[in-house]
Amino acid sequence: MCLIKACIILVFTMWVFPAYATAPDILLAHIYQQGLDVREYLISEKLDGIRAVWDGKQLVSRQGHPIHAPAWFTKQFPSQALDGELWIARGQFELLSATVRQTVPEDAAWRKVIYYVFELPNAEGSFADRARRLEQLARKVNSPYLKVIKQFHVQDEQSLKRTLDNVVAKHGEGLMLHRADAPYLTGRNHALLKLKPQLDAEAIVIAHVPGKGKYVGKMGALLVEMPDGLQFKLGTGFSDAERANPPPIGSQVTYTYRDITKKGKPKFASFVRVRPPE
Repeated sequence: MCLIKACIILVFTMWVFPAYATAPDILLAHIYQQGLDVREYLISEKLDGIRAVWDGKQLVSRQGHPIHAPAWFTKQFPSQALDGELWIARGQFELLSATVRQTVPEDAAWRKVIYYVFELPNAEGSFADRARRLEQLARKVNSPYLKVIKQFHVQDEQSLKRTLDNVVAKHGEGLMLHRADAPYLTGRNHALLKLKPQLDAEAIVIAHVPGKGKYVGKMGALLVEMPDGLQFKLGTGFSDAERANPPPIGSQVTYTYRDITKKGKPKFASFVRVRPPE
């Protein structure tokens, strides 16, 4: 079963991206836990966009695949490497995803996209130092398609919660907290934390579970596998159209959840969307 599943995932990946790619080393977040001294962190809004690294010549995805942005979009970008998020607006992820996935970029669609940067890869100094250098770099570059995401401090957890509530009320996704004194780091590290009203994660679809009752003849649930190998059934959050045409086996789906069981499985998991290959 594992061999068959691995072959399916490999074929799916090769069909979407026939060329091999080297994923860039980037910093990934842990989940925020209460009790931290939030004054030690710089806070920014968590954008529901597509992570992208500018290597000085082109934009590449989190998996290292080229992003086919128009030449005019990156024309004024610096030769220095940048890490950030391609974004259109709150609630516009599907439009962004459709735009970024195009191998032949559509100018009109890309004119809605902004590259919001938040890190200088391999640069020296603390994160606070690098954030200031990013601001200076963005002013020097003066590109309408490159902006620095706003970083700010809060005084306590009550202020942090009010900030989160304000962002969510405006249909934002959540907050990111980055230790102000952190050197440049890669991999999953507690120097970077994410705070959301609901947690989310990705899993690979390994089977379709047939529906019962009103869902007879349609998909009842997805059997999905988490990165650590644990499997569970994802059965809520789907529209009738999605049940009639479920995410393909081998695809990656995003789901929300509230907590983790003692066995490591998500509680109250609900489907959000198919995560497009990056």
